[in-house]
Amino acid sequence: MGKNKKKKALRAWEEKVETRLAKVPERKEKFETSSGIEVERAYFPEDLTDEYMENTGFPGEYPYTRGVQPTMYRGRFWTMRQYAGFGSAEETNKRFKYLLEQGQTGLSCAFDLPTQIGYDSDDPMSTGEVGKVGVAIDSLEDMEILLDGIPLDKVSTSMTINAPASVLLAMYIAVGEKQGVPSEKLSGTIQNDILKEYIARGTYIFPPKPSMRLITDIFAYCSENVPKWNTISISGYHIREAGSTAVQEVAFTLADAIAYVEAALEAGLDVDGFAPQLSFFFNGHNNFFEEIAKFRAARRIWSRLMKEKYGAKNPKSWQFRVHTQTGGSTLTAQQPDNNIVRVTIQALAAVLGGTQSLHTNSRDEALALPTEESARIALRTQQIIAYETGVTDTVDPLAGSYYVESLTDQIEQQVLDYLKKIEDMGGAVSAVEQGYMQREIHEKAYEFQKKVETGEEVVVGVNRFRIEDEKQPELLRVDPSLGKVQRAKLEQLRERRDNDKVNETLKALRNGARGQDNLMPLILDAVRVYATIGEICGVLREEFGEYRPV
Repeated sequence: MGKNKKKKALRAWEEKVETRLAKVPERKEKFETSSGIEVERAYFPEDLTDEYMENTGFPGEYPYTRGVQPTMYRGRFWTMRQYAGFGSAEETNKRFKYLLEQGQTGLSCAFDLPTQIGYDSDDPMSTGEVGKVGVAIDSLEDMEILLDGIPLDKVSTSMTINAPASVLLAMYIAVGEKQGVPSEKLSGTIQNDILKEYIARGTYIFPPKPSMRLITDIFAYCSENVPKWNTISISGYHIREAGSTAVQEVAFTLADAIAYVEAALEAGLDVDGFAPQLSFFFNGHNNFFEEIAKFRAARRIWSRLMKEKYGAKNPKSWQFRVHTQTGGSTLTAQQPDNNIVRVTIQALAAVLGGTQSLHTNSRDEALALPTEESARIALRTQQIIAYETGVTDTVDPLAGSYYVESLTDQIEQQVLDYLKKIEDMGGAVSAVEQGYMQREIHEKAYEFQKKVETGEEVVVGVNRFRIEDEKQPELLRVDPSLGKVQRAKLEQLRERRDNDKVNETLKALRNGARGQDNLMPLILDAVRVYATIGEICGVLREEFGEYRPV
């Protein structure tokens, strides 16, 4: 169609629109994504930039807008994980085996609150929290039970652990040794992202500087000894759960990633030695097309940062590899079966966005830890998307969509604006210390909640389409006596183990913390002789201090 003919056709269409609007006004004066990006009535070729091919490229090639692999899911599906972990190591081991029998292809482990903040189950700080939001792991003995019968050379394991990530990784390595699996064959991920704890989640132990040291120690140790391990999962998930927009999720996650890269470089590490082991963790939310564009924009920004700013030469260093979990904060206690639909839409967006790994939340997680039946439905959701929908048969199927490409470009620009502002503040650590990112998230969360309360934002089953006298589903309950059981196990462990060796390794760790040595080998030595997580973190607490928010 010639230029003049196209203009004429556009004018004719706009006249039809005006006629239609006179009869049926649009539902809103202004349509926006969750990040406040205005959504036009329709999109056209003119909405694509002149640099379209340069910005999108080919699948599996720089700048990776269209995915990190040239064939994506035509070769292999994403890793299908279900987040599991509750009660004791024995109970969680049974759930792991059940999920693997149902076709799950990777493990994802949740730890209870005491474990996450480095306390043993018999510490007074742990009272009432043992096994409640994840599995209780006090020592290598618990980790041996947790992974009993699971071949660590064949299964990839993701562990949602941050402040004591070095301790849990050391336990995992030690279990591998007992199974006869050398560390170079272990594969998995530790979250190990402490900055987002200060920003959005709160399970921190140490101040930023020693925390960054522990992280770079893990980078250095794993690059030499555990090369298949993803040493950090830089997390936007919890930033989004705290109420951020999609743009803020990408921007603040990448700002944290930049801080980790620069800390590693300052520690003398080679960028191509650690960057291929970096991975990311994103949220899958409800605004379908914005979510797809979010993944595409993040890949493009990261690849250019690593290649152009940090001079990485290895293409694996340029690749933004991401695990996705559907949005926990979008789940509702009201009409929980509606959550199956929400999760399906969010999972589909993650797949169309090119995720490498995916966890689908269970319908009852707004009420309790998931039952086996709910976890199975959530896993089946992924399997149906993979095997029945056809969306995996071509790479980046929405590439060239005027709307998706326009959203990708706009998200990219808004993220870059945030990154520039954070850089001007002195980087992510400084921005965290000044409370900047926290305030930005709180403002957006407050704005959204106000819209829900006025009905401007509809949440089905909550502020519209409600059911009176709704029947509650059957829920999973954690045995309240678990704390007592764990305390007894710890008492027996301390009587059986060689306490002289434990004290010797803890003394070496204390000396190492006072110096500049890599702490991972010292932590591994302590774990091997059954020093507990509370004892190891206790030494580091005494040497590093504890973080207190301003």
